[in-house]
Amino acid sequence: MTKKTSDALSRSDRVLIAALAIILATASAAVGASLTNHNAVAKIALAKPVEAKTESVAVAKSPATDAVMNKLLAEHRCLAEVLYYEARGEGDKGQKAVAEVIFHRMNSGNYGHSICAVVYEGANRPGCQFSFACNGDLNREKDARAWADSERLAAEILTDQAWRKDSTGGATNYHAASVSPDWAPTLEKTGQIGNHVFYRGGPARSRDS
Repeated sequence: MTKKTSDALSRSDRVLIAALAIILATASAAVGASLTNHNAVAKIALAKPVEAKTESVAVAKSPATDAVMNKLLAEHRCLAEVLYYEARGEGDKGQKAVAEVIFHRMNSGNYGHSICAVVYEGANRPGCQFSFACNGDLNREKDARAWADSERLAAEILTDQAWRKDSTGGATNYHAASVSPDWAPTLEKTGQIGNHVFYRGGPARSRDS
């Protein structure tokens, strides 16, 4: 893992990511059952991808725990949504590049400090950062297989099961290769991955697709 990627993770909530690993490692049925029993204590095996070992983690149920779980699941969904809507035809490599942009934005201090805040910045007003957040795409039916792939990859990214590297060169912006937005010349181009061209630097808070 590069220093930039590590720094990006430090800007995210490490407690949330660790807890997400617990939630995603548990069968959905078990999670559903625990959410209905606030007195239950679940013993969950938390996988450590690097060491391939497990440890038992006790999760005491409480309203506060439920609130954390709900936030974690929301963060996972927001990441899955940006991967799906922005790069579902790009394979894992293209989707990981989009995820890098989200983490770089979190690390920059110029955007939101959570995945959902970055992904949905400006969604309630003209000029949203990611076009799917305000163009009606969210109301359209998803392709089941592509959505499942994005959900899987988002979970792997958040739990460090997917190998991460700074393949975009610290990019905080990108656009489809088929367009030439007026903000592109104001930023430093870092390369192209699949159908997206990536950029870094500058104060621009422009739309990315």
